[in-house]
Amino acid sequence: MSIVFDSKSFLQQLTSAPGVYRMYGGQGELLYVGKAKNLKKRVSSYFMRAPGNLRTEAMVSQIHRIEVTLTHTEDEALILESNLIKELNPRYNIVYRDDKSYPYVRLSAHPFPRISYYRGAKTGEHRYFGPFPSAGAVQETLQTLQKLFKLRPCRDNFFAHRQRACLQHQIKRCSGPCVGLISPDDYAQDAAKAVRLLEGKGDKLAAEMAVEMEQAAERLAFEKAAALRDQIAALKRVRESRTLTGGAEDLDVVVVAIHASSSCVVVMSVRDGMNLGHRSHFPRHPAHAAPEELLESFLSQHYFDQPVPPEILVSHVLDEEAMLEGALSTRAGRKVTIGLPQRGVKVRLLEMAQATAAQALSTHLVEAASMDDRLLELQRALDLDRPPRRMECF
Repeated sequence: MSIVFDSKSFLQQLTSAPGVYRMYGGQGELLYVGKAKNLKKRVSSYFMRAPGNLRTEAMVSQIHRIEVTLTHTEDEALILESNLIKELNPRYNIVYRDDKSYPYVRLSAHPFPRISYYRGAKTGEHRYFGPFPSAGAVQETLQTLQKLFKLRPCRDNFFAHRQRACLQHQIKRCSGPCVGLISPDDYAQDAAKAVRLLEGKGDKLAAEMAVEMEQAAERLAFEKAAALRDQIAALKRVRESRTLTGGAEDLDVVVVAIHASSSCVVVMSVRDGMNLGHRSHFPRHPAHAAPEELLESFLSQHYFDQPVPPEILVSHVLDEEAMLEGALSTRAGRKVTIGLPQRGVKVRLLEMAQATAAQALSTHLVEAASMDDRLLELQRALDLDRPPRRMECF
């Protein structure tokens, strides 16, 4: 005999404290994990919804029990929810799994640091800058740093056994530290400038270099002053040639595009006023998921283990916007704002990201349909290759 969940009795005794709730089906299977600033208010909403949300109705009809875990704050609830979703993979939750880790720029722990592309687990001895949305964004950044500061890209074993400067020095992409063409102090200064640029302080860096150039000229160190002048000019050219965003400094644009059979979430990253590109995500989720729910789930899971920018632009108004802002602000150690832009350059960035998401979803659907067709053709070919079944006569 099936036991009907008594939602009325359960809700009467439920606390209004923050926490996490877990909904279970008749066979003990986990249906859904959610967080709440007010558990009583949030869980009650599932049993008071107007008909029409097929996904929620299907889930609620299967509930046999609900368990709650109380937390001290909303932030703790957000972290616990994210951990449980990734660990337990509930049936009705939206799960974001990104098989490929994000790429970084790495500056090695070496007397003459190597600048390189890196993807993988980070260790404490090196310095990492990022994450970047794509490998192309990292490669472009590396080329910029080599042009400006001539940091070495070679591996340590190659560096240790050089007897003459390599091609990178000849094309003015490396200052030749392997053969003593630059002093350790001068190389360290160049590496420090690269760090400043990677930290998004390009304007301050240019101003500091201008002061340094004037001081070198006053000391009659004209060779040093000329080198700084060339670096400042190159820095200006590089910044002008990159895709500028009209005043938008450090932010992410997160948008969702939805189709009946799939969805796509795109994250476009802007750092130091430069558009670094985007990354597309295709989450696993039940049918009839709302775009607002997709975005809220993405924000809570994605930024759990990724650096949080000061501002996040979204394509839809979120029900739990204030709670997410508070949790992400606590995690980042500074104020984080989430919102739907209304005017200006931020609206144009949002429109660009939405067009990108729509195109990425269209491509994804075409590729999925093509894969289905190939699997069907393969199955038909296998069926044709099988010998006909032998008929037995009696």
